[in-house]
Amino acid sequence: MSFLDHIRACNAHDLSGFRPFELDGHTVGWVRHALAEALPGVDPGFVATAERLSIAPEIRDFEARSTLLDHAAAYLVEQGTVTALRGEYYPILPRWGAEPLARLDRAAVGAFGIEAYGLHINGFVRDEAGGLLLWVGRRARDREVAPGQLDNLIAGGQPIGLTLAENLEKEASEEAGLDAETARRAMPVGAISYTMETPAGLKRDRLFVYDLELPPGVTPVNTDGEVETFELWPLDKVADSVRDTGDWKFNVNLVATDFLIRHGWLTPENEPDYLDIARGLRR
Repeated sequence: MSFLDHIRACNAHDLSGFRPFELDGHTVGWVRHALAEALPGVDPGFVATAERLSIAPEIRDFEARSTLLDHAAAYLVEQGTVTALRGEYYPILPRWGAEPLARLDRAAVGAFGIEAYGLHINGFVRDEAGGLLLWVGRRARDREVAPGQLDNLIAGGQPIGLTLAENLEKEASEEAGLDAETARRAMPVGAISYTMETPAGLKRDRLFVYDLELPPGVTPVNTDGEVETFELWPLDKVADSVRDTGDWKFNVNLVATDFLIRHGWLTPENEPDYLDIARGLRR
C-alpha cells in the first residue's frame, strides 16, 4: 500500500459504462446505460437517448422533478441496487453555490452519479512541545459503510436545506459531542474531490475540509452510534497507518494525507510521489 494507492482507488472508474444525466443543459450526473434505458418505463418523464438521460423539457418545476426522481429511487430499491432509502435528500446542482435543480434521496445519489458534497473535520491537539496529535475515530461495527474502520473526528454529507456552517454544528454535536461554539472554531482549509466507480454507480464526492484545534482537556464523545471509540494519535502513527494498511475508511485516507501535507509531515523530500499525491487529491 501507499498514499498514492489510496488516491488511485478512489478515482478508479470507466465512463464508457455510463451516459450523462442532463438537466437544463448541464451534465449533473452519470448513469449506467441499463438504468438509463429502464427509467422511461419507470416514469415517462424520463427521456433516454443513446447519448444521454434527461427529464422531459416541460418538467421544469423543482418539486415535479424531485417527484420523478423519487420514483426512480423507489425503483432502485425494488431492483436491489440500493438496500433502502435514507429519507435524507441531497441537492442536484449544476455547480456548487447554484440553485438546486432538484433533490434526490441520499441512497440513490451514486446510481445517478451526481456530485455529492460533504464535510470532513480534522480534530487535532498540540502537545507540550508543539507537535500535533490527531483525533482518530473507530467506526461502529454495525455501520453499513466501512464498519470498524478508522475515521475523522467529524464527517458528514451535505443535505439540502442546511448551510455548511449549520451542518458542521449538527455533525459536531452528533459525532463528537462538541458544542456549537467549539464547532464554529473549525477553519476551512480546502476541498478534496474524487470519482469512484462502485456497484451502485459513480461516486462523485467533493469534500470540504476543515481543521479544528481542540484543547488538550477536551475528549470527543460520539452520540449517534456511528463511532465506537476515539483515540489521539501522533502524526507518525497516522502516516504509517494510512500508508501501509487498509484500516481507514476509503475517503478518509485522502483527508488524512491532505492533513499530513498541509502540516509539513509529508514533504517533497520524504515522499517521491509527492506531486502525484498533491494533484490526485483535487481531481
